[in-house]
Amino acid sequence: MAEKKTSKTTTRKKTAAKKTRTAKNKKLVIVESPSKAKTIEKYLGSTYQVVASIGHVRDLPKSTLGVDVLDNYQPKYINIRGKGPVIKDLKKAAKNAKQVYLASDPDREGEAIAWHLQYILGLDPEQANRVVFNEITKDTVKNAFKEPRTINQDLVDAQQARRIIDRLVGYSISPVLWKTVKRGLSAGRVQSVALGLIIAREKEIQAFRPEEYWTLDSEFKKGRSKFKANFYGFAGKKQPLPDNAAVQDVMKQLDQEKPFTISAVKAKERKRSPQPPFTTSTMQQAANTQLKFRTRKTMMTAQQLYEGINLGRGLGQVGLITYMRTDSTRLSAVAKNAAAQYIHDEWGEAYSSHKPVAGTPQEGAQDAHEAIRPTDVTKTPSSIKDKLTPDQFKLYSLIWSRFVASLMTPEILDTMAVTVEQNGVLFHANGSKTKFPGFTKAYPAAKEKDNLLPDLAEGDVVDLAKTDSEQHFTMPPARYSEAALIKALEENGVGRPSTYAPTLDTIQRRNYVRVDARKFVPTELGEIVQNIVDDKFPDITDTKFTAQVEHSLDEIEVGDKKWVPVVDEFYKPFSKEVESAEKTLEKITMHDELAGMDCEVCGAPMVVKMGRYGKFYACSRFPDCRNTKAIVQEIGIECPKCHKGQVVERKTKRGRKFYGCSRYPDCDFVSWEKPKADSDDQKNGDKPSKKETSKQ
Repeated sequence: MAEKKTSKTTTRKKTAAKKTRTAKNKKLVIVESPSKAKTIEKYLGSTYQVVASIGHVRDLPKSTLGVDVLDNYQPKYINIRGKGPVIKDLKKAAKNAKQVYLASDPDREGEAIAWHLQYILGLDPEQANRVVFNEITKDTVKNAFKEPRTINQDLVDAQQARRIIDRLVGYSISPVLWKTVKRGLSAGRVQSVALGLIIAREKEIQAFRPEEYWTLDSEFKKGRSKFKANFYGFAGKKQPLPDNAAVQDVMKQLDQEKPFTISAVKAKERKRSPQPPFTTSTMQQAANTQLKFRTRKTMMTAQQLYEGINLGRGLGQVGLITYMRTDSTRLSAVAKNAAAQYIHDEWGEAYSSHKPVAGTPQEGAQDAHEAIRPTDVTKTPSSIKDKLTPDQFKLYSLIWSRFVASLMTPEILDTMAVTVEQNGVLFHANGSKTKFPGFTKAYPAAKEKDNLLPDLAEGDVVDLAKTDSEQHFTMPPARYSEAALIKALEENGVGRPSTYAPTLDTIQRRNYVRVDARKFVPTELGEIVQNIVDDKFPDITDTKFTAQVEHSLDEIEVGDKKWVPVVDEFYKPFSKEVESAEKTLEKITMHDELAGMDCEVCGAPMVVKMGRYGKFYACSRFPDCRNTKAIVQEIGIECPKCHKGQVVERKTKRGRKFYGCSRYPDCDFVSWEKPKADSDDQKNGDKPSKKETSKQ
């Protein structure tokens, strides 16, 4: 065994030595991820070696503040724990390389990663070794390496200022929350605004008082054709129907035996223009509403599409979309021209809003701020579907369709507004029909449904077929979905493309909010934390103040401001608020919700606790008694396997719903499908694996 182990070790050393010799005199390129490295190396050829830093290599320490507030807020960066072997390999590769290029992502964070790598590897700051590109395609990557530049210190400083301000906020407020509420809590600049919006909406909902109103819908017919119209008012004036008495007043004025007259017909043409291509936030919103994707899932899938997918057939690893963190809707001339040519070839000249240009359009300098779009419009979603996962295909289809549609002509609709009258009572009907589909050819999800009316003219007589009145009540404002919250944050100028996904993830992990029917609902803990932050740190939760901080960071990025004065302007008043809060805040006791049952082990009352996977029952004498019990919901059906227990609804670790027996583990019945009463269909049907349901 010892000889075998020695032989394997020797082989590994020889392989490593061979790689080192091979890497000598090569040009070294450092990117963040292995998949990005794999795609780029294919384009650059054998004279380059492309390696990955696996994200950040230096950061502020987790155990301390890491910012010297007495010395111009100088950060105390350290190598990230666990990155030792990666840094060692990077240093070795850089030492043997002919030239080192830093090709991290084309944004503030990417620039900061390159800056930290430059420091760790001891590279010359004056050397042009920074390479940026906003899409990973052969021509774009090769052209970028022809024009390397020095690291943009303004971009680095903007990212550094953001990191330091967020560290000062988090590491100052969090200890206050630990002392007054409980350990493990946190507050952040963008996080607190997001939570504040959710809580403010919940208060609106609770304060809302519904008001009664009625609708009166009628169906008319002309010959064999029927159409629907809604009550409008009297003698040309709109009239609301606040109650049933108002409806009855209308009905009294109508003569059921007398025909109705078409008193007005307005026909016109309406155009619907396409929306611009996606920015990060609009992509997140569309993926949430149309694909039901959570924000984190959207960004993870977009990252995969950007860094490269193996398309096979001699194509290998290919980056399918441009960089996915952007707030720009700009499109390059090359991308516009390619799309125009595709639209002309696929649907004809009438569908394209741009005429294709012969040859290659001229571009200015490399611009990292471009909309999210496919890197090659001819790679249609259907043509590469078999190479993509279902999630990748859905998101790529959305991005591709939105991009192509943005460069197409408007949808043209023929619309008709009709007024039906009798005895001074007016009903309105609106109809529309697609005259020219325009951009909806590429983006069917945006198409309006036709609502056809029969051919009607002023003076036509129609008969009343039926009338339906219905009581309604006004509804409170809807709770925020992920899409709606991102939109609200963006409209308020809070946060940036890269901050939305981690912010929404944090407020859920901290149990400040829960998700009900894909909408955010604040928890008691969330409201307690927010009340403290609102009271003691009002600037942190003020949307205008937070937006101003974002604006200042933008000014640092373009060189209009220096980062130290921006941080100082924020921290001086904030530090006084922290001192005041530490002196005045008192301990808040949170009472657990009683479960309404006693502990089976010791007899003490059981309470409801919140854990990593949701709520569960626990003994109130914890830690003296550690008895816990899952919270399950019976569905009113007897277990089809043992006929003793009840079928209960449970969830896997990943949140997928399944059904099991209440007598588990004595009965191991499980099923993905909801069992039906008096049915044994699920006994041997599709069911979750033991690994998935191990935490029943």
